[in-house]
Amino acid sequence: MGIKRKWVSSGVLVAGMVAAVLLPISARPVGLQSGGDEPVPAYHTQVPAGELPQPMDPAEFANPVVKNSYALAAKVKKVLYQQPCYCHCDRSVGHSSLLDCFTSKHGSGCNICMAETLYSYEQTKKGKTPAQIREGIQKGEWRQIDAAKYETYPAKP
Repeated sequence: MGIKRKWVSSGVLVAGMVAAVLLPISARPVGLQSGGDEPVPAYHTQVPAGELPQPMDPAEFANPVVKNSYALAAKVKKVLYQQPCYCHCDRSVGHSSLLDCFTSKHGSGCNICMAETLYSYEQTKKGKTPAQIREGIQKGEWRQIDAAKYETYPAKP
């Protein structure tokens, strides 16, 4: 009987975690969004001396918002390397920054990763530093991204 309860409890926990990732950002409880009392996810304060990994090729994906997210991630990978990711993939899959989300398919299935990347790209184009962008991400400003601008590929934001 105890083993059955553990399996059911584990299943409920996993289902809750999946639902938290798949819920639209605006529908999430405040505790699951940035800007709360939660600790800041992993990020780097500066770019390493060596090469950074390349995000996946946007051609791998059909959805235009996903394609644009990967294409723009490649343009600002030094900035993304210095940003936290509030889907908390640092805890779940060991990512060390937002850039890691786009060197695999992880970013393609996560609205948080994509919104933070589009925010980082837009803020970079406005002349913001990685530290200023990180501050905005920590405040939750990435939630204000208008993804409709990215529904055609390539985007012209």
